Amino acid sequence: MFSLQTERLHLREMTDDDLDDMAGMLGDPVVMEYYPAPKTRMEAQLWIDWNKKNYAEHGFGLWIVETSDGTFVGDCGLTWQDVEGRRELEVGFHVRADLQGRGYASEAAVACKDHAYGLGVSHLVAIIHPSNVASQRVAEKIGLTFELVATDGGRERHVYGANL
Repeated sequence: MFSLQTERLHLREMTDDDLDDMAGMLGDPVVMEYYPAPKTRMEAQLWIDWNKKNYAEHGFGLWIVETSDGTFVGDCGLTWQDVEGRRELEVGFHVRADLQGRGYASEAAVACKDHAYGLGVSHLVAIIHPSNVASQRVAEKIGLTFELVATDGGRERHVYGANL
């Protein structure tokens, strides 16, 4: 089973045992402010299933992020996305509302960026809601810069990216 370590964090594959934590986080209106709606418990299970499929097909996906003592922080990882008709590898992240502002998203995202580089990925993106300033700051902290405005289902998204 895949895992990554940082100074304060452990990233590992999601399992069905993570449903309570994932449903709590993905169902939180604060965490999901820039999504169409918070996710239901069933949608959180589908999120876990999607990531397990990504692990099987690509060797990566969004991973569970925990502190060194096992406290659930959120998820972070790499997923393939369509950006204006191009297939791009995205670094994505969610952090529990009560743990935001502690640098966990940036620390986990750097580990994912480094992992993408080790896989030979040449370009990495983050797709961010235009009003999500906190996520834009995380993207900039890990070396991504604003590249373009994209539309996804009629919704505007800002794409930050960098060549690795």
